[in-house]
Amino acid sequence: MSGPDHWEGPGRPGGPGERPRIPSPRAAAEDHGPLPDALPAPEPEAKPEPEPMTDATGPGSGRDSSSGSGSGSGSGHDSGSGDLPPEPPPEPDPLPAPAAPPHRVLKSLLGAWALAVCSAEETVAVETHLTDCASCADEALRLRDAVGLLHPADSLDLNPLLRSRVLEGCLVRRPARIPVPEWATPYDAETAKLDALLRDMGEAEWRAPVRLRWFEHERAVERETTVAGVIGHLMMVDGLVATALGLPDPLGADTPPGTPGPTTRTEAYWRAVGEEPGRLATHGPWRDQSYALIRTVSFAGSGVDELAVPYGKLQLAMCDSFLDRAFGCWVHAGDIADAVDYPYEPPAAAHVHQLVDLATRLLPTTLAHRRRAGLASPPQKLVVPGTPGRTLHLEVEGSGGGHWYIPLDSPAAVGAKEHTVAHIALDSAEFCQLAAGHVSPEEAAAGQHGERDAIRDVLFATASLSRM
Repeated sequence: MSGPDHWEGPGRPGGPGERPRIPSPRAAAEDHGPLPDALPAPEPEAKPEPEPMTDATGPGSGRDSSSGSGSGSGSGHDSGSGDLPPEPPPEPDPLPAPAAPPHRVLKSLLGAWALAVCSAEETVAVETHLTDCASCADEALRLRDAVGLLHPADSLDLNPLLRSRVLEGCLVRRPARIPVPEWATPYDAETAKLDALLRDMGEAEWRAPVRLRWFEHERAVERETTVAGVIGHLMMVDGLVATALGLPDPLGADTPPGTPGPTTRTEAYWRAVGEEPGRLATHGPWRDQSYALIRTVSFAGSGVDELAVPYGKLQLAMCDSFLDRAFGCWVHAGDIADAVDYPYEPPAAAHVHQLVDLATRLLPTTLAHRRRAGLASPPQKLVVPGTPGRTLHLEVEGSGGGHWYIPLDSPAAVGAKEHTVAHIALDSAEFCQLAAGHVSPEEAAAGQHGERDAIRDVLFATASLSRM
């Protein structure tokens, strides 16, 4: 007999007429009981067992009446028609909400909440707690008010005017027994500012190239040196003031004969030590000399302001020499700051006014020198010394500005508003840059009105005040 249950597999388990044993299907996980956190599924109603089939089976066939068609699919239940699928298990209950943090944790978060650095969950928890806890609500209010008093981070660089403000405040409360003369305070302030800049610089920055600029006759002149070379130049020019006060000359035995001017002394110093002297050779000696100058004029008493200081062919009173050296220190400190890419602030407004006033007082003499050299137009009308003559009105705007009336025809004449024939308007910073030789005279004036020759002569004379 052949049929679906006939077995003819020689060499396999079972012999002729014997069906091999097929393992029953493995039970699924849910057959052993309900899933965790789920209600047990209701048991299906009992069904009557089907009657055994007789047409395709026989005694001894070894086939179970509940095993299906014998295809070996092994579903584990009768796949005949009429049976409904089991009902799905009910949805599990939602998880309970997490418990709120304890009071001590929420109190510790009040500072972070006031600074608005809590996470979203922490912010909700804290603000919910504040509606129920009066003590935490009061503390949160105080912290939030304190946050409003905080300031953003300030620059670590000190305000260059801080020293002057501190000294001014101290002197108001306790005047100095031996005060620094008013005409020496700009020099004191500018040397202190430059000293602070030099202290922040590294050794390599002292060798940075610096371009010095000034004006000679009708053209701009440039000279390149290093930061150390600039400090040596300042020390040599300050040395003219030092020798006038009886202090040692920093050039010593290398001083040229006669009465050398600033340029000659600087060239002699650079030849003696080289154009790239080190930091130790310049910074300390320059700062010590500036201290000595301030101390000496402070203890000298009255009359020292009228001492003459020779600048080669030119002479200045001691009070004007200190203003001149303050101006030179500021200008060259700006040259150094540009070379090392460092911000540098201008002098205080009161000091700028003193420096501009010095330049305007030197202009009539400078005009006379340029006329003798054929670089300026001749005077139109000579006047008796001490009487008013043709005048140019110089208006300097901005910090430290003011109005000055400059006599045009004679250095001994007096400038008068009613004799004005020309007017120039300049910003204070622009005027100082012109006097330093850093701005061309043709490009300097913001406003011009009146006689063109008078305006040109004054602008070129202002630029001629500059030197190395």
